[in-house]
Amino acid sequence: MANFDKRRKSEARRDLEEKAREYGFSLSELAGAKTTKRGTVAPKYRNPGNPEQTWTGRGRQPTWFRNAIKAGTEPDDLKI
Repeated sequence: MANFDKRRKSEARRDLEEKAREYGFSLSELAGAKTTKRGTVAPKYRNPGNPEQTWTGRGRQPTWFRNAIKAGTEPDDLKI
């Protein structure tokens, strides 16, 4: 029974995608699905010991940033 439902859903999805293509759209465009495309973020912090190492302030802190904070450097001192 569950396999039958899966098969019917995939057939319906395939039919809908084909019909949407006939009109020049994708199914996700017609269904109103939101896309989350993220752009690049400018670096916010720079390693004073190696200026090529930067960090945007997002995600995990790089080792050089953590070490500088542990050594007593203020995050504002590392800002670009």
